[in-house]
Amino acid sequence: MAKAIGINHVALVVSNLEAACEFYEKELGLEVIPAFLFDYPTAFFKINETQQLHLTEWDDVFSFRGHVCMQVDDINAIFWRMKELGVVDTSPWGKVRQLPDGPIQMFVRDPSGNLLELSCKPGSEIDPAIFEDELFQAGIYVSGRNDFRGYKSKDATLYHN
Repeated sequence: MAKAIGINHVALVVSNLEAACEFYEKELGLEVIPAFLFDYPTAFFKINETQQLHLTEWDDVFSFRGHVCMQVDDINAIFWRMKELGVVDTSPWGKVRQLPDGPIQMFVRDPSGNLLELSCKPGSEIDPAIFEDELFQAGIYVSGRNDFRGYKSKDATLYHN
């Protein structure tokens, strides 16, 4: 049986291509790469050697909880910058948290309202001031739905080798 072997790209719909490009390039350090000659506004970014982010401008409705998770190289700098920008969104998945295996996870909105999860590797050094910040809450997110279907484990992680 054939199987998926990786994610080549994620495409996000944005409401203002220029503002979105500035955010992803300036705030998250993504590299602009050439896009195809489409007849609509679009921009491609290199995340790493095998993964890309594609932005395209349309008048669409945005998801409240659906998100893309990006690993960042300096969660401390990203946390303080995203807080300064006022783009941390605690409404869909709660406050900034430390996952059981150590990484920090936080959710931010890009200029078009797309939700991004930003996270660091297990073992990353975390600024102790983050744990004291009003945007931080200990423990994993609890929805209150008490619906425990799915594939779950006490040994779960976002990072698999």
